[in-house]
Amino acid sequence: MKRLWTLAITISGALVSNSALPAGSVEAGVTKAVVCQACHGANGNSTNPDWPSLAGIGADYIAEAVEELQGWQTQQSGHVAIVANLSPEDMADLGAYFDSLTNTGLEADPSYWQAAKSSIEPATRHGRFPACMACHGPTGRGNEPAKFPALRGQQSVYVSKQLNDYASGTRSTGPNGIMQTIAKRLTSEDIRNLASYMQGIR
Repeated sequence: MKRLWTLAITISGALVSNSALPAGSVEAGVTKAVVCQACHGANGNSTNPDWPSLAGIGADYIAEAVEELQGWQTQQSGHVAIVANLSPEDMADLGAYFDSLTNTGLEADPSYWQAAKSSIEPATRHGRFPACMACHGPTGRGNEPAKFPALRGQQSVYVSKQLNDYASGTRSTGPNGIMQTIAKRLTSEDIRNLASYMQGIR
């Protein structure tokens, strides 16, 4: 357990110090975001459970996620064609714009969200993995300086898929792969409960 907490701190420090993207402009991002809004919502709040909401999740996180998409060698999700010609400035502007929007949130499934509290809150967690709030904040608002994204109000279907992808190794993140390490310790019930909790948190 101590090792996992150390990983989180190490990753946080690395992310803070390694940013190479310029500061973004909200105003410039308005026009550039038009094509993104078809999937991620006119106000950054996705209505399709397969696509994440981008409103307020973190400017640097969004910019670096776009940069990562640009580096993919496949046409997965159609993103590669969309982001292929974006400059670092474009990415920063998109991040700034979407981060300036308000996440309106959705409702959590009452059958599941209560069970997730033991995974979210350090005081009640069962010890199989660090509490999510350690990196993503006590109310799921994220940690912008460390580039840990906000998770509150995120589509539960999307969150479930990302956690399963981390667990399987389909998706990776961070220099030490902390999300892969954590996701592998989650049961299918953990993932379902966590995703529902995050969808409804305000």
